[in-house]
Amino acid sequence: MINCSELARFSTPTIANAIETLGVRPRLEGVTDSRIQCLFSHFGAVVGYAVTALIDSSRPGEQPRSVRHRDYWEHVRSSAQPSICVVQDIAPAPCGAYWGEINATLHKSLGSQGVITNGTVRDVDEVGRLGFHLFALGVQVSHGYAHLEEFGRQVEVFGLKISNGDLIHADRHGAVVIPSNIAPQVLEAARRILDEEKVILDACRRENPINELDTLISSEY
Repeated sequence: MINCSELARFSTPTIANAIETLGVRPRLEGVTDSRIQCLFSHFGAVVGYAVTALIDSSRPGEQPRSVRHRDYWEHVRSSAQPSICVVQDIAPAPCGAYWGEINATLHKSLGSQGVITNGTVRDVDEVGRLGFHLFALGVQVSHGYAHLEEFGRQVEVFGLKISNGDLIHADRHGAVVIPSNIAPQVLEAARRILDEEKVILDACRRENPINELDTLISSEY
């Protein structure tokens, strides 16, 4: 059983460091790049299972629609909990915000804790009062033509490929995918890293720490 609440006690950089120590993937994989913005950093970390979707904000949706809202909402509600929506805007550049007060309230009622999207968001004050996390490229006034295109498939946001059901850890630094099969080991590794970092930080506070630090800090840095 994965303890999402316990994982959320750690920062995303610590979780990324923990995964690195386990040697399961290259360091540049499984993490977002610097474009992601966390609009509510004071909420702290959020951990949950990805519910993926594609939207397009650059043009009106084709008629008849190829996807029904009801089917998507049922998909969100029936997904593993706790959940986080991960939504890729396939527009060349965001032309409207799919996420605002209505969509945030709706998705929260279906069990989602927040959204990670390479698109834009709006109604920031109202969404903040809901306690619904927003990770996005930025904010935008209009919703434009933003509409749902597909759901449940692999998406890519901020250089990070995410499949439906992936375990996500996100905070003000960005997001990281935690391989579910090693989540318990990641938790233990995160605890160990904090203990090791405390030793280094304590050394930094002592007079003339260079000799001690030279033995504590890896040569690769």
